[in-house]
Amino acid sequence: MNAEILKLENQLCFPLYAAAKAMVKKYTPFLESIKLTYTQYITMMVMWEQKTISVKDLGKHLYLDSGTLTPLLKRLEGKKLISRTRGINGDERLVYVSVTPKGAALKTKALRVPQEMGKCLSLDPQEAHALYTLLYKLLGRLEGPEDQGGQQE
Repeated sequence: MNAEILKLENQLCFPLYAAAKAMVKKYTPFLESIKLTYTQYITMMVMWEQKTISVKDLGKHLYLDSGTLTPLLKRLEGKKLISRTRGINGDERLVYVSVTPKGAALKTKALRVPQEMGKCLSLDPQEAHALYTLLYKLLGRLEGPEDQGGQQE
């Protein structure tokens, strides 16, 4: 077996990992102005779109497990951006998350975040679309159809 395979420069996972870290770091100053972490921000993006969603479905959308999602939701609830309720439709095992009026109002302030990030990326629209498509294709193949919460091809 060839030892070249173990070089960091030959790993697809490394530039994905490094790019993800760098991307989140670029988001940080813009998110600080609305007092959200990156994970809180993507959670709120789903909430602004869905208004109310089960914790299970929210986890699918975000590719997060309940061990990560529960403390995140507690922090957002503490900021009064979301509320959690049990037992809609008589099933108390399910927990639903709803965006609060304060959380909905934050959307207006968050509108500038994607605009500011777009200035940081230096990708033309075709490159950005190609990267987006490839990443979701890869994600779909890594997760498997039953686990996917993001967009599919």
